[in-house]
Amino acid sequence: MSHHLFIVSPSDSPLYSLAHYSTKPTNSVASPLSANLPSWSTSAFAGTLTALSGASSVTHHTSGGGVRMGGGQDRHVIQMIANASLDVIEDVMRKENVMYLKSVDKFNEWTVSAFVTPGNMKFLLLHEGKNDDGIKSFFIDVWELYTKTMLNPFHTAHTSIRSPVFDSRVRASAKKYL
Repeated sequence: MSHHLFIVSPSDSPLYSLAHYSTKPTNSVASPLSANLPSWSTSAFAGTLTALSGASSVTHHTSGGGVRMGGGQDRHVIQMIANASLDVIEDVMRKENVMYLKSVDKFNEWTVSAFVTPGNMKFLLLHEGKNDDGIKSFFIDVWELYTKTMLNPFHTAHTSIRSPVFDSRVRASAKKYL
């Protein structure tokens, strides 16, 4: 199972992204776009249908079974889903007065959960399974790490986060909660 985290500034520019792949085995996912089409009609467009469905043909084998890897083939689709969900997040922010917005959008098997800070920073997580408590704990942990990074006098606000310490701590948090 994979998770994709994006930290987006108030001006909707990406500041940080992370792809986390869980070691839990997952079932293979058939492309829902090609389910109703005859097999001869999808052969020429197999790569397009796979990319649009969010599925990936790249598999990494571990001792626990196969884990789907979102390699270069569907990376642009994941970024498109995250970018498209920003409008939905804005709408939900106007209606609800909470920081953790839970599940705000869905595209095929990808669910988008969001967390908005008081400074209007948006944390987006694309995920396939339901784990509301773990996702909320992960967002709170990432928010704390982000706040500590912003307190660093050598970091400029609303610029890309390139700190290896921040990255390693976010990865550790993802491993713990997701």
